[in-house]
Amino acid sequence: MGMAKTYSAHLSGLNSETITIEVDISNGLHSFSIVGLGDRAVDEAKDRVSAALKNSGFVSPKQKNQKVVISLAPADVRKEGPSFDLAMALAYLLAGEQITCNPERKLILGELSLEGKIRRISGLLPILCQAAKNGFTEAFIPKDNEEEASLSQGITIYAVSSLREVVCHITGISLLTPMRTGRISKPESFFSEFDMSNIRGNEKVKRGLEIAAAGAHNVIMCGPPGTGKTMLARAFTSILPPLTYEQSVEVTGIHSAAKILVKGLISRPPFRSPHHTASYPSVVGGGIIPKPGEITLAHRGVLFLDELPEFDRSVIEALRQPLEDRMITISRSRGIITFPAQCILIASMNPCPCGKGRGNGCTCPSNVFQAYQRKISGPIVDRLDIWLNVSAIDYDKLSGKISSTESSQDIRSRVIAARQIQEKRFSRLAIPKFYNSEMDARDLENKVRMDDEARECLVLSSKKFGLSARAFHRVIKVAQTIADLSGISSIKKECVLEALQYRQKLIG
Repeated sequence: MGMAKTYSAHLSGLNSETITIEVDISNGLHSFSIVGLGDRAVDEAKDRVSAALKNSGFVSPKQKNQKVVISLAPADVRKEGPSFDLAMALAYLLAGEQITCNPERKLILGELSLEGKIRRISGLLPILCQAAKNGFTEAFIPKDNEEEASLSQGITIYAVSSLREVVCHITGISLLTPMRTGRISKPESFFSEFDMSNIRGNEKVKRGLEIAAAGAHNVIMCGPPGTGKTMLARAFTSILPPLTYEQSVEVTGIHSAAKILVKGLISRPPFRSPHHTASYPSVVGGGIIPKPGEITLAHRGVLFLDELPEFDRSVIEALRQPLEDRMITISRSRGIITFPAQCILIASMNPCPCGKGRGNGCTCPSNVFQAYQRKISGPIVDRLDIWLNVSAIDYDKLSGKISSTESSQDIRSRVIAARQIQEKRFSRLAIPKFYNSEMDARDLENKVRMDDEARECLVLSSKKFGLSARAFHRVIKVAQTIADLSGISSIKKECVLEALQYRQKLIG
């Protein structure tokens, strides 16, 4: 009889926190308890651990008259999920002197089946990325999480399939081979049924989307139903560059923490399209134990809000902070958690509830038309860089053969070139930035070059249309992206005029 401890971890938001598993075994009538503010899944680990130990050839807690107490420390932090099972089982074997080993600096993660197999867990990648910083040199993870774990660095990882396999390794009976880490799988093919070459007409809209992709600007598309707004939004991801290694680690970790990582690593920018009936917590994040919402799941990718005015008003207004700060802060009684939200917002809307719009046979009363337009408040409109009017396509174009429209690959090559210019522009900043849309007032002063004619045009136009300070700065950012796509070093008058065109609906 004795005491032992092992180490595991859990996620608080997207941050990993080390959990110490302490087991004490003493003589007395049989009892088995788990303390430390665990949820139902943690409490049910008593039965999973006991059966797994027995079916792996060890003496389980239920086969002896003894008092077993398992403590998950720190005790004031709420824990959830079955990922502590394997660490509990090994701590019990150490406390009962059924095995001997040194558990220090070893991180143990995995859910146990009743036969002693180790099942896949969620949220593994963020934990492993933080493990080396927390002082761990080795980690034992489920075999099914091997591909996800391959992105981590700085720690020796063993992918295991059973409790017996782990025991044989840590006791020196049969050593495992550590897995390769710090690698990324080959990026997926960019072929998509939503390639830009398959979309006919609306060349101005495609140009606006190209600018949005190059500078990570937010876009809203307005037009009657059936004009291709949804197809354009889905094709937008095909003109975005693939994720870098660091971005792939970040995005894969977020999806793993949200328990939606099905298989494989994410090397393409994510595309999230919640229905307009989606609740506030599902879009911005939240819950008793805060979880990332759709805007965080779209990090480094696209958040598409189809029929924006149909979303609940509180959901639309909640977008103010993440659209400005590129992060979302969720405050709850148990603490404050910040999730990343560096995504491109693509929104769409009809001109009115009936969809036809003024001058095209609209039957909506004036008060209904105005109420529909007012669903998108001024502060949200101010944060939308590019407004695109999507018009109906000529039937001759629709019925004819596919024209020689540029493919997504052609557009993507220009987007990548423009982003490389931006990366060079921001390379020496103390706080890392990558896109023109991230520039603040100081960056606009220090990093943007604009000739006198362009500056005069911008000032006169801003006075005429009454642009706010935020809108004024956003026009400069879009103009800078247009200049980057053109490969010129300073903003010309033509760049400013085109940027102002994309705010036509907002100021006209």
